Amino acid sequence: MAVLATLVIAMSVGACGSGGGSEAEGADDGSPMTVEVFDQLANYQGKQKGWFAKLVKDKFNITLNIVAPNVAGGGNTLFDTRSAAGNLGDLVVIGSNGGQAKKVVKAGLVADLTPYVKDAKHLKTYQGAMDQLRADAGRKDGTWGIPISVSALSPTEPSEGVEPTFGPFVRWDYYKEVGYPKVATLEDLLPVLEKMQERARQETGRKDIYALSLFKDWDDQAMQNGFQLPAFYGYAEGTGYVMSNADGSDAQSLIAPDGVYVRALKFFNKAQRMGLVDPDSTTQNYDTMFAKYQQGKILFSFWPWLGQAAYNTETHRKEGKGFMMLSIDDMKIASKGAQPNGTSTFIGVGAKAKNKARLVRFIDWLYSPEGIQASGSQTNGAAGLKELTWKVEGGRPVLTDFGVKALAGEKVNVPEGYGGGGYTDGASQLNVNTVLNKGLDSATKAPYNYQMWDSELDKRTTALDRDWQAHMGGARTTMEYLEKAKKLAVIPGASYSTPKESSVISTIRGQVKTAVVNGCWQAVFAKDDEGFDSVWSSMVKNVDGLGFRKVYQVDMDNTHSLFSARKAIEKQYADRK
Repeated sequence: MAVLATLVIAMSVGACGSGGGSEAEGADDGSPMTVEVFDQLANYQGKQKGWFAKLVKDKFNITLNIVAPNVAGGGNTLFDTRSAAGNLGDLVVIGSNGGQAKKVVKAGLVADLTPYVKDAKHLKTYQGAMDQLRADAGRKDGTWGIPISVSALSPTEPSEGVEPTFGPFVRWDYYKEVGYPKVATLEDLLPVLEKMQERARQETGRKDIYALSLFKDWDDQAMQNGFQLPAFYGYAEGTGYVMSNADGSDAQSLIAPDGVYVRALKFFNKAQRMGLVDPDSTTQNYDTMFAKYQQGKILFSFWPWLGQAAYNTETHRKEGKGFMMLSIDDMKIASKGAQPNGTSTFIGVGAKAKNKARLVRFIDWLYSPEGIQASGSQTNGAAGLKELTWKVEGGRPVLTDFGVKALAGEKVNVPEGYGGGGYTDGASQLNVNTVLNKGLDSATKAPYNYQMWDSELDKRTTALDRDWQAHMGGARTTMEYLEKAKKLAVIPGASYSTPKESSVISTIRGQVKTAVVNGCWQAVFAKDDEGFDSVWSSMVKNVDGLGFRKVYQVDMDNTHSLFSARKAIEKQYADRK
């Protein structure tokens, strides 16, 4: 053990310095190369397969081998182990939050890419994003990687294309059957959902249909489902235990008894007492809940990519069935603005990687029109591989017959000439969106997001689409309606990374988190108002004793820094223009 400890210390010290990759490289002979990718976003571990693997192999003679912390037990264990060994991987996809960018640069775990990016055709477009990462890393020089989800759009331009990130989506067919009742406020939604549930049970003869279904496996700082309803009023999940609105005019404690988060919990509690909440909510995971949406057992969805993805098949839409957004009179839905400098996650090159110039060419390709389309077909709504899933016809991009099936999630096999195997199985497992899909492909002049293509919007003529459009002023898409009705609260797209917090604060946060999550679920399933208030006040008293206020002050300081970053990116974008 003593010898092992000495070796670990020696490797750690040897890895520390001003950043790796400055030593001269030997010539790259272009021979086959297996590239180990340490990817904190990936949900797959192992060698990339199928059509994307063939594409990368043909273009770069590279085989991608993905190492995924999410698959290897989660948490920071794998990162810490590899950091101690002085080698994260050949390519790294990691976040900057919590001082992580500063840590990997200082420890010499990622290479300075300055000698290589000067020849990169596409990365130059996003110099501001690379400059932002340099600042996050606490450096005045060097190029340490490229943030993801970058955009050339204004930070006050909604990042969403066809559907918002959040919204009150309901089974529109049952909403229609109960007479399209008006909904003035969030709380007025409950009697509407009650009527819809009664109608659905009566029509199907099934008693296991519920208006709402919740799940626990995404809980972190608090009950994750509780963050969704405040987003209907411009409050998106923010920094720790601070809830802040889009324009920065309000920042409040998540546990404040009269705050927007507790309002959401009270909504769930009343729904539960009305018999509208799936009783499996406290034990099921997301996958189990998703299956219920597919089976038509749940009538309300926080997100379009839940209800619509699970139930809005072509058959159901033609029958007039499916999830569509209803409009609450006083809602103003939080919309994340485009991020000129990308998110807090970035792609870098490991300091010990061989053939760094080839790796940078691969990264540069990921930010090219072809790379954006190909790598983002499963995670970013992009169209996939030209001629396989889409083509240009009559001067505009259209999906091929194969693409219509593949991008709808059907099990289709890829022709051998493109690599064979199932399309979904062969899609990029990097789980990285390099460029915002609302951006325009320079070749087609159309968005990367195929759902925004005129050829796809022209298909919105099913019975479900027509009925919804008739009640939404003729808008073809949800985002079109929200923008015309001025029901969006756009959060300026700032790239902001929280600084590393002290071990004391991290310890307190861990204790507070457990207490808050438990308190949220107990409050939601309280039997009456008095029970709710009792649970909540007890939890607040408990976390105060644990040191909540110290954590809250850190989060509030970070929130003010976030507000400053939002103002700065608006000015920066204006100056660029």
